[in-house]
Amino acid sequence: MTVAAHTSTSKLPEAVGEAARRRTFAVISHPDAGKSTLTEALALHAAAITSAGAVHGKGDRKGVTSDWMEMEQARGISITSAALRIDYDDCVLNLLDTPGHADFSEDTYRVLAAVDAAIMLLDSAKGLEPQTLKLFDVARNQGIPVITFVNKWDRPGREPLELLDEIEQRIGLRPTPLNWPVGIAGDFRGLIDRVEGGYTKMRRTPGGATRAEEERLSDDQAEQVEGETWTQALEEIELLGEIGADFDEESFLAGKSSPVLFGAALTNFGVAQLLRTLVDLAPAPKPRSDAEGTPRPIEAPFSGLVFKMQANMDKQHRDRMAFVRVCSGRFDRGMVLTHAASGRPFATKYTQAVFGSERHTIDTAFAGDVIALVNAHALSVGDTLYEGKPVHFPPIPSFAPEHFMVARALDAGRYKQFRRGIEQLDSEGVVQVLVSDVRGEQAPVLAAVGPLQFDVVKHRMEHEFRAPIELSPLDYAVARRTDAASAPILHGLSGAEVLTRRSDDELLVLVHNKWRLKVIQRDQPDLVMEALLAGGVEDSA
Repeated sequence: MTVAAHTSTSKLPEAVGEAARRRTFAVISHPDAGKSTLTEALALHAAAITSAGAVHGKGDRKGVTSDWMEMEQARGISITSAALRIDYDDCVLNLLDTPGHADFSEDTYRVLAAVDAAIMLLDSAKGLEPQTLKLFDVARNQGIPVITFVNKWDRPGREPLELLDEIEQRIGLRPTPLNWPVGIAGDFRGLIDRVEGGYTKMRRTPGGATRAEEERLSDDQAEQVEGETWTQALEEIELLGEIGADFDEESFLAGKSSPVLFGAALTNFGVAQLLRTLVDLAPAPKPRSDAEGTPRPIEAPFSGLVFKMQANMDKQHRDRMAFVRVCSGRFDRGMVLTHAASGRPFATKYTQAVFGSERHTIDTAFAGDVIALVNAHALSVGDTLYEGKPVHFPPIPSFAPEHFMVARALDAGRYKQFRRGIEQLDSEGVVQVLVSDVRGEQAPVLAAVGPLQFDVVKHRMEHEFRAPIELSPLDYAVARRTDAASAPILHGLSGAEVLTRRSDDELLVLVHNKWRLKVIQRDQPDLVMEALLAGGVEDSA
């Protein structure tokens, strides 16, 4: 079994050679699997930071670098995605941390549209959880190869072979472990490297705030130190060889198998090998297909996809930042690009690289990099920017909303701020904003995947836009796309209401529940009620 090292770039054209050095990936998981902690640990092992912190740290330990919003730090959850650029081993790692909570799945989906690989993070005690399964389906739909990291091996959990069997049986992904733990979950002694051989014994550091101490032992030394635990690990590794659970690059890139690593992010056990695996195995950027399905070569003039909008990261300047995945060519700060949606020029005077809440000016970037364009008021999620030959990348679909609230300004005198805030949050994709002739623009309907999104809206409207709002729930749970001919009929039916989604002017019909939807479809089979995309997969309702 061999693992290919990253390609030498010395003789390649600049854009292609630089792209070959990039690894752009996201971390996906169920809430509380340790995703933000793993992000910190990766940055620590790449020497991008000197001390890692946990979300709910003790003493003087800080919050994680990637959780920069006040609400994230207060609640101990990731609400918005964060971009971390790390230089490591002659590679540039663009790590996109994503929200783990199911209510913020849409933000994760947008991030997955901008990466070339994903780390699927599993809790050693819980295995595949609902949110993990949902996000894996999105990654599979996007054709994103997945590396699996079984986390929290320093705590009581399940048998390693049982976890591998669950991965294969539930999601049809063949697991191919690259390392193997010595000691059961909760009694983590160290890791055997199945690729290069050898045993690394782990030693804790105080609080896991610095890199774990590693000690390389020979097989004879390991047998003396670990005893029967070592023998059991060797027997399990022998079984893996017998069943053919060895890494295969072709099946990994095709999304049929997943390299598996074991470790513990909080104590930094096994994180170093995960980092090396990302460099060696994660694919470099490849040509991205435009809306017509034609790939744009890496060496073509600059093109980029806006996958995220974020306002007010800098409280002093009330800025609006567009996160752009570079898809081809070379980016130079100050270049004038074309905004594909409007055909208008877009100047890039203020461009930054982002490391959590920290930012610094970036002058050049290549395919795979993530750049942040400041004061990008003309841009929205899914927009394309390009230089030279026109290109328009496919838009990023929205999730099918399941929760609906009517928003009203508490202070009529601040209606202008209310409108500006609602439009801002809509363009960022924090929620979907719908309007209807019945309620008017003074009472827009906010549509969300999960109810926590409404908490974010209330917090930001009050603290950023100084326009507190009240939210009134609507008794709807299903949204469907309709057309102008069907809309008047649907609007007159009991248990249904037609609204316009402002961002794309599509007509949506909201229905009380799935049972009522089926009744309408049975009684009015000629009316248009099309399913919305749910993270790249059709809503099954």
